[in-house]
Amino acid sequence: MLSTFKRSTFREAYKTTPDILVLDITMPGNSGLELFKQIHNFYPDLPVLLLSVHSEERFAIRALKAGAYGYLNKASISDELIKAIRKIVTENRKYITPEVAEQLASQVDMDKEGALHEQLSDREFEVLCMIATGKEVNDIAEELSLSPQTIHTYRARIKEKINISSNVEMTRYAIENNLIE
Repeated sequence: MLSTFKRSTFREAYKTTPDILVLDITMPGNSGLELFKQIHNFYPDLPVLLLSVHSEERFAIRALKAGAYGYLNKASISDELIKAIRKIVTENRKYITPEVAEQLASQVDMDKEGALHEQLSDREFEVLCMIATGKEVNDIAEELSLSPQTIHTYRARIKEKINISSNVEMTRYAIENNLIE
C-alpha cells in the first residue's frame, strides 16, 4: 500500500508531466531509491535526479543502475544542481559527477561477480551501512520508520548474503569496501 506522500507524488507526476523529478534518497518508510524504482516503473521516460546526504560511494551506482538520470550529494548541490538539471532536461542526457565517473571506471575493472554487497537489496544495503556506522537497531528502525524486528530481519539477511556472523564483521566489511564515511 502506498503512503499518502507516495500517492500524491504519483498523482502529481501523472497530472503535470514534469520535465524532471528531483527526489531525496533519504525518506521515512521506503527509501527514496525504492520510491524512485516505483515511479520509474510507472513513468519510465520521466528523468529523475536523486539527491542525498550520503556520498556518491554509497548509492550513486545503485541509483544509476536503477535508471536515475543523475545523483548528487547535497554538499555539492549549490554548484551542481542547475548544471545537472540543464543537462538532463535540455540535452536528455544523464549527469554524473567526476566522483561517480571514477566509481564507474573502477567497476569496469572489478570481477564480473562483483562484491558481495552488490547482492543486497537497496534497503539491506542501507541497513548495512547504518549498522556499520554504529547505529543501534532501535535508532535505525525509528529513522527508517520500520519496526526493530524488521531491522533484525534485514540484519539476518545481510549476514547470510555476505557470509558474516556479527556486527563487528559487518563493520569491518563496510570499512574494507569503502561503504561508510
